[in-house]
Amino acid sequence: MSRLLIIEDEAEIADLEKDYLEMSGYEVEIEHAGDTGLTRALSEKFDLIILDLMLPGVDGFEVCKRIREEKNIPILMVSAKKDDIDKIRGLGLGADDYMTKPFSPSELVARVKAHLTRYERLVGSHAKENDIVEIRGIRIDKTARRVYIDGEEKTFTTKEFDLLTFLAENPNHVYTKDELFREIWDMDSIGDIATVTVHIKKIREKIEYDTANPQYIETIWGVGYRFKV
Repeated sequence: MSRLLIIEDEAEIADLEKDYLEMSGYEVEIEHAGDTGLTRALSEKFDLIILDLMLPGVDGFEVCKRIREEKNIPILMVSAKKDDIDKIRGLGLGADDYMTKPFSPSELVARVKAHLTRYERLVGSHAKENDIVEIRGIRIDKTARRVYIDGEEKTFTTKEFDLLTFLAENPNHVYTKDELFREIWDMDSIGDIATVTVHIKKIREKIEYDTANPQYIETIWGVGYRFKV
């Protein structure tokens, strides 16, 4: 049974989310403050974290940043703030998804299921041994989920790794942002195109010598992205 942590200061919302998730077969714990939520997230084993943005003590941005420094589990950020800048900042800090309140509990459950399914599939015990992708100085170890640029290891979040690997395994193919969102997040974009854009930006910062003139992930204006070989 997957174990989830909800970090949410509004008790009614947290309880509603917990009820729906438990009815779907998950074990759910709740923390109402950022500092206590962060402590539990780092010290206990959880399979996914639902993280509110506005929290007492330590805000969701800082909690996300600290968790991502140590763990690659999916982080689903939720907030009543609708500004794109907050979404971009949250995704840039390593959140895997961003939901704007109010949202339906059934949508939350669907997204949780999608993230857990993909994460379990990618880090499960069925990965092939020595499954390596190498292209022009980039070495992607799919088994160990590690990336090396000219021999130097770089740290990638779960979704950054998934997106880089997918593009590298399908070189010279142009993918739209919607196609990439469906492939990596297992969901329709529902207006979340910024998710793909932010992840591409973060990947480029780690693999490109000059992000203004990318040599690996090329932007095809008006269409999407492709990995050049």
